[in-house]
Amino acid sequence: QVQLVESGGGLVQAGGSLSLSCAASGGTISKNTMGWFRKRPGKEREFVAGISWSGETAGYADSTKGRFTISRDNAKNSVYLQMNELLPKDTAVYYCAAEATREYGLVVARTQLEYNVWGRGTRVTVSS
Repeated sequence: QVQLVESGGGLVQAGGSLSLSCAASGGTISKNTMGWFRKRPGKEREFVAGISWSGETAGYADSTKGRFTISRDNAKNSVYLQMNELLPKDTAVYYCAAEATREYGLVVARTQLEYNVWGRGTRVTVSS
């Protein structure tokens, strides 16, 4: 069973940047769509970004498009989220997820139900 561990969270001022990493172990994620989700205080967990198994296709939430960039390195069994121009409303726990039940998918999954392996999250706090 694949396990995911996020890292890179922390405290940053508005307008700043952070880079999150998600390292997979116990199996390969190179064939699977990967996603980042977040849970903001008082809100439901929501889709942030997703990337296809090859890295050729990425999808973003409207709230993160143009500011966040998802990428992956299959050789390192890892996925990344570069977050720029951070806003206080980006404050959340960020989760990495794998769509481990499907291989070589062509469409980036955007709903939580499509992802079945989750990390424990890393906290990002953006101060104003």
